[in-house]
Amino acid sequence: MRVLVRDLKKYVGEEVELLGFLHWRRDLGKVQFLLLRDRSGIVQVVTGGQKLPLPESSLRVRGQVVENPKAPGGLEVQAKEIEILSPALEPTPVEIPKEEWRASPDTLLEYRYVTLRGEKARAPLRVQAALVRGFRRYLDRQDFTEIFTPKVVRAGAEGGSGLFGVDYFEYRAYLAQSPQLYKQIMVGVFERVYEVAPVWRMEEHNTSRHLNEYLSLDVEMGFIGGEEDLMRLEENLLQEMLEEALSSAGNEIRLLEAEWPSFPKEIPRLTHAEARRILKEELGYPVGQDLSEEAERLLGQYAKERWGLDWLFITHYPRSLRPFYTYPEEDSTTRSFDLLFRGLEITSGGQRIHRYQDLVESLKAKGMDLEGFKGYLEVFKYGMPPHGGFAIGAERLTQKLLGLPNVRYARAFPRDRHRLTP
Repeated sequence: MRVLVRDLKKYVGEEVELLGFLHWRRDLGKVQFLLLRDRSGIVQVVTGGQKLPLPESSLRVRGQVVENPKAPGGLEVQAKEIEILSPALEPTPVEIPKEEWRASPDTLLEYRYVTLRGEKARAPLRVQAALVRGFRRYLDRQDFTEIFTPKVVRAGAEGGSGLFGVDYFEYRAYLAQSPQLYKQIMVGVFERVYEVAPVWRMEEHNTSRHLNEYLSLDVEMGFIGGEEDLMRLEENLLQEMLEEALSSAGNEIRLLEAEWPSFPKEIPRLTHAEARRILKEELGYPVGQDLSEEAERLLGQYAKERWGLDWLFITHYPRSLRPFYTYPEEDSTTRSFDLLFRGLEITSGGQRIHRYQDLVESLKAKGMDLEGFKGYLEVFKYGMPPHGGFAIGAERLTQKLLGLPNVRYARAFPRDRHRLTP
């Protein structure tokens, strides 16, 4: 029966069978050392007189577990039998154990199909999986229903810009920017819904914080009293996500030496107007109407210095900066918010317009084609409740939590302006 590396401490003195990849090898003549890697970790294997294959070959090893303080994890396996299940046919384009310092970022991404095998390369994906698991678990307990919406759509949720066109038989269609319109419709069905799915943005950026395809964690909730209900929901949700990641992916977090954040009972709030005032008057930054990346970074520093926290809500954005479906106030602001984490926006959300005629007027005011939203508008003729929601960018959150230099390392196979492979 196969034993995983993480469980070897239970079998000291016993014979076990391991299955995994040849991570590293060293031949000292009569004695050979190799590191075997499986999904749970790495162990040293000692053998002799073997003709070892190239690194990354898959192996079956049978041997005795013994204690060795100098070996990784304090254990090694003294092999009695090594079977090559599938040999590597050529050396890997990047030495997996040395990927951090021997390869450029472009090379790591170009050969992602093999560089992902490295411990530090795969660690962010394990952490992200735990975050998503915490996301689902918390919302399931709060009586939310997971939904699955179309990714080929007739119109964009936020207008006609930033859309990837698709030939869909005799129609012109687009890759979905967001499940926004569908999750609003589904509030009329289940009241509380969420989705975990990719979305696409056709933007010409090429920065360390943007992807053209990313994983969006979307939430929508009906019968709310206002945007404050949504912010309180997100606070509780994020706390559970962080706890799940620390609990089930703690080894990966420690491997990456990530500075794990504390989570406050309540995240501080600043209105958009107050944030702009602070930037101008207290921080001396010439901010425009919208908040730039630099403005968000400075606000993140401000929150750290003032409250000792990595989190900050910016609320009440002007109507001109928000999508047509955002609930407006009489003073031309909206019931909306962004969540900044360490100076980077990871969430955008707010209350939605829930009355039919108000939505029609908002679409007209934004200069948008009513015909393209006909199916979406229909549901608002039938008593939609006050509702709202938000979306978390999974890769951005993962990047900032782990201190990754580039958001691309938080996705297995990133898609950006210049990358369609692997």
